[in-house]
Amino acid sequence: MTLCVRCGEALDMEGVRFAGQFPVEGLVCSPCRMVPPEFERAVAYAIYQDKLREMVHLLKYERMRTVAKPLGKLLARAIEMLEAEAGRDLLVVAVPLFPAKERERGYNQAVLMSDAALVELKKSRPEWNLTAAHGVIRRVKDTKSQFGLTPKGRRRNLQGAFAVGDRAALAGREVLLVDDIYTTGATARACAQVLRRAGASKVWVATASRAQPEMIAAWDAGSGTAAWDAG
Repeated sequence: MTLCVRCGEALDMEGVRFAGQFPVEGLVCSPCRMVPPEFERAVAYAIYQDKLREMVHLLKYERMRTVAKPLGKLLARAIEMLEAEAGRDLLVVAVPLFPAKERERGYNQAVLMSDAALVELKKSRPEWNLTAAHGVIRRVKDTKSQFGLTPKGRRRNLQGAFAVGDRAALAGREVLLVDDIYTTGATARACAQVLRRAGASKVWVATASRAQPEMIAAWDAGSGTAAWDAG
């Protein structure tokens, strides 16, 4: 499978053949070519399916907090994919939930996974300086579910949704943005834009899972079983 070097989306083979004059390792998907994201690269541990999908669902909707630890270990493996590119001194920021939604759920699943990943990475990559800084970005708009929205609708839905409260903490720093699932990238793009404009030098994105285009098309057609709030 050939992936976009920016967002990690699987590229169809027809597109790869069409772009045959370029090296495969440098291929970029159409959305990233047309509107380059403000993050450097997005990586994920695996495709959102089977056991991984079940684990994310248990943590996100069944309030099984214990699942955060194994998911955090998978997230750590994804973060390690950035080893050759990202700096060793990173602020780690979980995609925030709107406060009312976090109170209803009882926690932010991305924070739990992130903290579990940091414990794992302290053992596997002790030379990295990874600092949790989840509070630097807040969700200030109670957006509706991204489920069923077009890509343009997802972007519009997230306009003004995030804000940075502590710009000084971000000035000149590289940020690692983490979440449970990367769907269309709208959430990662919106957060990265806010972080960069607040002074972050680079933003990297890591998730435990990644939805592929055919999955998104099926959800948007109404065959999904839950209203996913990831972007």
